[in-house]
Amino acid sequence: MAQNPRTTENNSPPTDGRNSLLTRRSYVRSIAAAAAVTTGAAAAGSAAAADDYETITVSAGEDRTIRVESGETFENKLIDCTASNARVTVAAHGTDWTIRNVAVTGELDVGKPGAVFGVSDTGNGSSTLENVYLADGSTNAGHATAETGIWVSPEHNGHIDFKRINIQKFPDNGIYASAPGGNGGGTVHIDHCFAANCRVAHYRIGSTGSKVTNSSVLLDEEGYDGRGVWVWAPGPCEVDNCQLEMNGQHYAIRAGANGGGAKTIVSETDYDTGFESGINESDGSTVELASDVDTDPEAVIPDGVPTSPEAAARGE
Repeated sequence: MAQNPRTTENNSPPTDGRNSLLTRRSYVRSIAAAAAVTTGAAAAGSAAAADDYETITVSAGEDRTIRVESGETFENKLIDCTASNARVTVAAHGTDWTIRNVAVTGELDVGKPGAVFGVSDTGNGSSTLENVYLADGSTNAGHATAETGIWVSPEHNGHIDFKRINIQKFPDNGIYASAPGGNGGGTVHIDHCFAANCRVAHYRIGSTGSKVTNSSVLLDEEGYDGRGVWVWAPGPCEVDNCQLEMNGQHYAIRAGANGGGAKTIVSETDYDTGFESGINESDGSTVELASDVDTDPEAVIPDGVPTSPEAAARGE
């Protein structure tokens, strides 16, 4: 079933990685409340070292924020959100930061919008989010106003590399990185990632020069029907060497939204044609099928993508 897109990509400032400043968002969080639950990257709450990684346990009902500042590295963490109504946001809104070897365990069960990772490079630099396990996902509570896996703020003006990420079952987009397209203009590169059974979209991009490469999308469960790759304006963006297996449940590639057109160049990619031929062009957008494009996808997990929380946290 097709989803209803948001009507705008808001250019409001980032708020600890939450999606709250988008249109159709009603969740408001005060600065004081955020500070009360914020934990710095250097001292991320009560945790115990084990097996070359640190376990951060989030208590039942706790909504914790972990901040990663400019130039910092946050790595080798297993964030345990298995307690009832426990959730976390890892927020990085500076420049030249690195988040790697991080896992979040426990199916998140919250009825308000949020994002597990809220990120942007706001200093025209280059930042990295790599080797991350988000495969436990979130319940479908609240549907498209519920949890986002990774959210890129509109103010993003640098570059972010997303590498080796396993992201599954998020009701409000897997990697939601289209907002900078009409705002900060920063680019993203989603590479060697696996996304499955997310709602709205699995990979959502839009800024000029952004791309999805060497990655897979699998849609094989009811209730999480989302586009494989959704390209917003202005583009152009690239999809290269990807496997988009939608099983006829949604578009493999959609280009254009919100009255803005975008060009998408697709190469060496297999996509599913079972839902309205698999490709949708709207608002003056075009999808250019370049070299070696076929329609027999097999969405395998790319080499190096962590398939367990422990593997991610250890950096295996």
